[in-house]
Amino acid sequence: MPIYSGRDFGLAQYFVSIRVGTPGQKFIMIVDLGSELTWMKCRYHCGKNCSRKGRFRRQEGFLADSSSSFRTIPCFSRMCKTDLMNLFSLVACPTPLAPCAYDYRYLDSSATKGIFAKETVTLGLGNGRKTRLENVLIGCSNWIQGPSFDRADGVIGLGYSNYSFTAKATQNLEGQFSYCLVDHLSHANLSNYLIFGGRRSRSSLSPNMTYTHLELGIVGAFYAVNVVGISVGRVRLDIPMEVWDASKGGGTILDSGSSLTFLGSPAYAPVMAALKRSVSKFKSVVLDGVPMEYCFSSAEGFSENLVPKLVFHFADGARFQPHVKSYIIDAADGVRCIGIVEGKGPGVSIIGNIMQQNFLWAFHIGKGVVGFAPSTCT
Repeated sequence: MPIYSGRDFGLAQYFVSIRVGTPGQKFIMIVDLGSELTWMKCRYHCGKNCSRKGRFRRQEGFLADSSSSFRTIPCFSRMCKTDLMNLFSLVACPTPLAPCAYDYRYLDSSATKGIFAKETVTLGLGNGRKTRLENVLIGCSNWIQGPSFDRADGVIGLGYSNYSFTAKATQNLEGQFSYCLVDHLSHANLSNYLIFGGRRSRSSLSPNMTYTHLELGIVGAFYAVNVVGISVGRVRLDIPMEVWDASKGGGTILDSGSSLTFLGSPAYAPVMAALKRSVSKFKSVVLDGVPMEYCFSSAEGFSENLVPKLVFHFADGARFQPHVKSYIIDAADGVRCIGIVEGKGPGVSIIGNIMQQNFLWAFHIGKGVVGFAPSTCT
């Protein structure tokens, strides 16, 4: 699937297009590594068995009644009552024929409500042909909350879960998928790909990439990595180890659905102090509506060469060194900000999509690793 930045939509997200249903209906979806559920704005006439009130415009959303492959999941089924509980399925079952409903919540307080169904999704293959994935779990949403969803048709959930889109698309591919995120300021005509399956043989790992262990099932459905420290300018910062310990409420995840990078308070303070020193000679700037703590004027004399290298260190010896533009980011004309936000302490730290940009990321769930390598993503 071509994957591109949401700059033209005014959103710091990444998007793909998919076709759902029979015949296929096309939708623009947010790519979310931290979400288990694939859902879209949807219209379904279920009569007296469920509410179909929504606030979408008439032309928006998936027309479920127009698809011959749309099948709802009964609310009295074990799948609804037990298997989908982690996807916020609701226990209410007004009649045996009522579809299984959900109230899906995100960490940033955005949310969506609707019903579960099985559907067919049409995808392109590397040889130019098409393939159809049948019985894909989707959410048919008739209510959403959150500004990121206003310009998108829904979310494609790539989380580590038996019911995520990843699980279905890679079930015969050893759980391999990859993406390369173009610069977040790129226009939509510049894209790379979200790929399911290996680029080479299914069991091989590329020698051109750095690999680190995935901590699967440790932090919910997220893809956690075992960060043990951060250095700035070759100086390892004094950060207590509990910040990185998932068993004590810490840990670190990779998330394509979060734009900025969040660090638990004990890590945030020393990282910010080190980065602020490198740009302290530039005039500080306050931008309204920007969640980042420190911004400065970069109109005169600023060069990325003045900023020390930021490095994430992993327990197995791997090192991730993002591009300077991924943590000293353009926020307005002539203004840059340190693109890191303070999370709850210790709390889970999040490596967001801007920090991941211009890198190829290759997930191999079967081997429990994720690989990364710098790339232009063009």
